[in-house]
Amino acid sequence: MNGIHDMGGMQDMGPVRAEKNEPVFHAPWEGRMFALDLAVDGDWPAGSGRYQRELIPPAEYLRISYYEKWYASLTELLVKYGFLTREELESGKSAGPAKKTGHVMTGAEVAGVVAAGWPSTVDIKVDPRFHAGQRVRGRNINPPSHTRLPRYARGKIGTIAQDHGVFVFPDTSALGLGKKPQHVYSVRFGARELWGNQARARDCVYVAMWDDYLDPA
Repeated sequence: MNGIHDMGGMQDMGPVRAEKNEPVFHAPWEGRMFALDLAVDGDWPAGSGRYQRELIPPAEYLRISYYEKWYASLTELLVKYGFLTREELESGKSAGPAKKTGHVMTGAEVAGVVAAGWPSTVDIKVDPRFHAGQRVRGRNINPPSHTRLPRYARGKIGTIAQDHGVFVFPDTSALGLGKKPQHVYSVRFGARELWGNQARARDCVYVAMWDDYLDPA
């Protein structure tokens, strides 16, 4: 979807100001939010969390902080998938036994789960559509739902730099339409191909792109 979250290449958003010695979390509640998101064993499809964040209204999306977006996404998914009610969320109190439960993470599991992250690779043999060195063009698509294809790469020509292997396709997975496993590539785009002749000639951008985002150039 062409939402406010897809900011790549947008102008007048202000400079990126790197924070010297930036802490992992700026406040204790951010660490708790990270832990909650990691620990909740929901039964929603892969990609649902990011898609839910994309559904935050634009003005609200720009107003709230990074981990506030995580909070908005997680709580909405918990209600949507029946783990708690809107009333329980607003009151902060349980109205009775949980309607749905998942695996309860133990303290001994935390280190392993954090180290593993959220892998979306799949051990399925799928033939790649492209190979390293091949010129490709990003498809010019504008789906109303979730996609990882940034607007600035649509219709642009790049070169396959690396094949990362087979992954879940988030565009279908986040909608509950299946994993549709396919190859993900690192595609190199020249800055002038993306931004025009005012960009630096030697600059480039590498974008992770699924098979379904690409056509031969």
